[in-house]
Order: sequence, then structure tokens, then C-alpha cells
Amino acid sequence: MKLKQSFLIALTLLFLALITWEIYWRSQGYYPTIDDNKALWAAQRSKVEFLTSEDVILTGSSRVQFDIQLDVFENITGKRPLQLAVPGSSPLPIFHDIVNNTEFNGTIIVGVTPPLFFSTTYPKAEPWHRAQSKVEHYHGRTFAERLNHQLSLPLQSNLVMMSGHEEKSDENIDLKGLLRNIKFKKRTPGPAYPPFFEFGDVSIDRNVRMSEQCATDTVFANKIKNAWKFILTSEGPPPDKNSTTNYFAKDAKKFTDRGGNLILVRCPSSGMFYGGEKQFFSRETFFDSLANVTKARAYHYEDYEQLKSIDCCPEWSHLSAENADIFTKELVNIMLEDGAITNSKTK
Repeated sequence: MKLKQSFLIALTLLFLALITWEIYWRSQGYYPTIDDNKALWAAQRSKVEFLTSEDVILTGSSRVQFDIQLDVFENITGKRPLQLAVPGSSPLPIFHDIVNNTEFNGTIIVGVTPPLFFSTTYPKAEPWHRAQSKVEHYHGRTFAERLNHQLSLPLQSNLVMMSGHEEKSDENIDLKGLLRNIKFKKRTPGPAYPPFFEFGDVSIDRNVRMSEQCATDTVFANKIKNAWKFILTSEGPPPDKNSTTNYFAKDAKKFTDRGGNLILVRCPSSGMFYGGEKQFFSRETFFDSLANVTKARAYHYEDYEQLKSIDCCPEWSHLSAENADIFTKELVNIMLEDGAITNSKTK
């Protein structure tokens, strides 16, 4: 009897502790979020096998996730794109996977963020590895991993304490994140990476909208800018234009030869990001050259008054949720007018 009583007391204390922990973090401004991890990406990638020639896939880096909104795209065309972009990565590994491991021959819209797209084809380099690790997880995931992901989604959606991120960001409040944020004095001091915080809200189908805090709080947005400054001013390898272009062009030809529709999109940037991209990744040398080599339809936001006039960007690299809706609407209408994509609502 005493054992049963002790068990109930322990269970009650545990329950109260969890409630207290949840209330504390909510009082600090946290709210439940879905982790845009490899399992979430793999769940979307699995849908490619069932797509038709009428469907649309989005890939690229985080600008495609933030700037092209799935709801707006679907409302206009009647088709909801599949979001396979990966933040901070080259789109080449994912495009390669779709072209070589599926029979998909619909539309693939590839976001071209020049510093990432033209970065490298070296497998261990961060921009490549970020994307390739998602591909490898999809092809190697077990039933147990799939089940664990499905069971975790309701918890992530409703509990702050379950809102840890696969990415190393400073607001992670799971045990791993809290331990990571304990700072120890280094014996060999080096440049410290500035604090970095997640600034987008992720849905189950990987649509991302910039958080209201980032869009309206300049102090918070400046924290993100500081991280971008650190990256932009750090020494790194030069872009590998020839290798990346040749690698992508080979896959592009294979895709278009089987009837696929390839579209390149250059999303907006501003401030220090825009300045760096303009100086080191001139449009003529990189984006226009890629379009010419692949013979793909290409849309650069600076070519359209309705796109370049959109207020951009709170932290230099991504559109606010409101402006992303506008950007998506205008871009989709431009592509429809060109016949680059079709409107299933009018068929």
C-alpha cells in the first residue's frame, strides 16, 4: 500500500514539475513550434513518389521557405507545392536526388541564393552536407524513426518544453540546448559566433513564415543581422562557379529531357547581404549564366517592378510574412502569364 502511495506522490510531483516548467518558459515569451528537422523534411520527400506532371516542388535554401508561401500559391493555382528547401544549404544535392531517384517530371522551382548555390560540390562542406544529410536520412530511415516523428508532432505543436530544434540556436530549451549554452572559457580564444535565434514559424508541411517579433522588433532583427555580419565578414573558400554549374546543368538536362519543367528564382535581399551578393556574385556572371547554360526559365526579382518594390527585408535576407504573401502572389501571377506554370482552377 505504501509503495502505491509513494508512486502516486512521485507521479503527482513529476506532473506538477512539468506544468511549472511549461508555464515558466511560456512566461519567457516562448510558444510551441515544430522543429524543421530531417524527419519533417523526409516526410515531405516521401510524397514525391506520388506526384504527377501537374505538381510543383520547391527547393533551394531558406529564402524559398520564407518567401514563397504555400497557401497563397495554392489559392491562385489550385496546386499546393511540395516544400523541400533546406536552410543554409545548396539545392544541388536535393535536386540531384529528385532527378536521379524518382521519375518526377512536373515543375521544380529552384531558389538561387548565390552564396549557397555556387558555394561548393565538396561533400563535407557545410552547405552541401546540410542538404545531403536530409537526403540520406530519407533513404535510410527506419520504421521506428518514422513512428517517433509522427508521435512527436502533437507534442511539438502543443508543448513549449518539446520545442527543441535540430539546428543549434540559442533559444533551444531542451536539455541538449541548455547544456550547449553553458559557456566555458576557451584555452585558445577564437572568434565567437554571435547569438543566433530562430525567426520563422514552421508548419507541418514545412511552410515557414517570419515571426512577428523579427518583422517588428528591430532589436531582435539586429541580432540576426549580427550573425549574418559574422558570416559575411568571415574568411571562407571562394565560390566554385564552374563545378556547381556543371553539376546542376547535368541534372537539369536529364530532368528537362524527360519532360520536366525547371524554373529558377532569385528572391530578394537587402542591406549587407545585397551588397555582398552584388559585389561578389554579380548577376551576369552567376544567375544569368546559370539560366543560359540550363536553358531554364529564370525569374530575378529585380526584373519586375511589383517584386523589387516590396519592402525587404527585416534582417536583410528574408521577407516578412505579410510581404511574402505579396511576393508569392505577384511571382505566381508573373509565371502564369508567361505560361511557366499552369492554373488547375481554369482547366
